[in-house]
Amino acid sequence: MNSLFPSSYEASRARFIQDVESLRARWAESRLETHPLKVDPSLSIDWLWAEPQKKEKLVIVSTAQHGIEGYVGSAMLKVFMDEFAPSIDPEKAGLLLVHTINPWGMKHNRKVNENGVDLNRNFILNGVFDKSINPDFSKLRQFLAPEYPARSFSIESLFFAGRTIKALITEGASSLTRAALLGQYLTPRAMYYGGEHHEEQTKVTINLLREALKKYQTVIHLDMHSGYGPRYLMSLTVFPLEPLTSAELSAKFNYPLVLRGDHEEFYATNGDMTGYLYELRSTEFPDKQVFATAFEFGTYGESLLARIRSLRTMVFESQLHWHGAVDKLTEAKIRHEFQELYFPAEEKWREKALADCRQAFEGILAAYRIL
Repeated sequence: MNSLFPSSYEASRARFIQDVESLRARWAESRLETHPLKVDPSLSIDWLWAEPQKKEKLVIVSTAQHGIEGYVGSAMLKVFMDEFAPSIDPEKAGLLLVHTINPWGMKHNRKVNENGVDLNRNFILNGVFDKSINPDFSKLRQFLAPEYPARSFSIESLFFAGRTIKALITEGASSLTRAALLGQYLTPRAMYYGGEHHEEQTKVTINLLREALKKYQTVIHLDMHSGYGPRYLMSLTVFPLEPLTSAELSAKFNYPLVLRGDHEEFYATNGDMTGYLYELRSTEFPDKQVFATAFEFGTYGESLLARIRSLRTMVFESQLHWHGAVDKLTEAKIRHEFQELYFPAEEKWREKALADCRQAFEGILAAYRIL
């Protein structure tokens, strides 16, 4: 298997710290900083600032906002550090490389943090976490957040299929998508829960984003994700506040699949990190230039059946965490499905993900004249 993909959080962190040293000498000012988590100080958010004397452009690469997605993100960060960072002129651009925003989630193979919060629904600019933001979730709450132990996988899947068909008929596909993916602030023991306040990891990241905008005229943020979209073609997803269209960005970056994060092209989210960067720029740093995108490495695929399977995997994993399962076989099956949703074992998938990532890095860095 490809050695770029780490086997554990600890292995990923150790590799990052080692690789940092090879980059630090090239920049006039560089430092490795760390933030140990309160819940477990052996887990930490680590980042490298590599800064030129003339602070005009900054490239941010971040990983594992959704913890389990950090295994794919770690491989992509390694590619950036090995193959692209050495070609960046240290007089032209600085780097902010963030390893594992959600180390607890990566360590424990969960998407959320230790409080059950999806950090990519936790970046609320005004700090007001509105429980009524997702009325579709409220209508489908019993379906999306079952409160009993998972029964045998086949039986649970059969009942899930029936409930899905009913939801599609009564509420429609768009309402079901919004209910599941927008983010919700009502039910802590359910998927895509956005929390009641900024989480510890969110506060650390916000401070980094604010420092970046204070120092640099142009900030380019590349955030690594996995799980949604075509299986063998990574999507670049951008926040609706980005002024260029998807087609314009695709041409600019010479990359085939760019999607706007809305109901028409991808799916809308509330409280996501890339959106926060645009909103922060607009409210506090209007003279600065920002481009932020998520590298979304699809896994199950984008057909209706694939999306239903993805939803089933998310619902079952949350159900398993909060309410358990009737037997070890069901638990193992749910955990395997969850792993495949965010970190597929197939070598073909991993090689194509790496190729897509390289193409996107090349295109974006060239477009901003950083390479």
